[in-house]
Amino acid sequence: MADWIEEGAKAPDFTLVTHEGTKLKLSSLRGQPVVLYFYPKDDTPGCTKEACGFRDAKSKLAKAAAVVLGVSPDGPESHAKFRMKYKLPFTLLCDPDHVVATKYGAWREKNMYGRKSMGIARSTFLIDATGRVAKVFKAVKTEVHADQVLAALAEL
Repeated sequence: MADWIEEGAKAPDFTLVTHEGTKLKLSSLRGQPVVLYFYPKDDTPGCTKEACGFRDAKSKLAKAAAVVLGVSPDGPESHAKFRMKYKLPFTLLCDPDHVVATKYGAWREKNMYGRKSMGIARSTFLIDATGRVAKVFKAVKTEVHADQVLAALAEL
């Protein structure tokens, strides 16, 4: 199991397929802060609450010039439906083999009702304009997470 990427480390670069079926390379966003958040599954209660929190903070995120990227193992079709259903104004990325989640430490062993399995640990990585990890949120509380990210962005 991979360790969490540390604050201050260079953010691992990657290229993933978007909800539109195109490819996005993280390093192409240099020069602006990136909110990279990992979530388990489209259109589930916690994931929806978290995504809608970022949606509702759209204007404040725009003031900070931040780009929001949501990453889950779901495919482009699932992401596109999720975006449309909740009017999500940001890009969703497909990580079906958990390669990027593993690089950041978000693919972890989880223990639910005594059963251990591997899965996405809901987590967010704030990447500064130079491509460094400025802040790591490991135990995300969906109700207040967008506000926590906005507070961290204000400190960049």
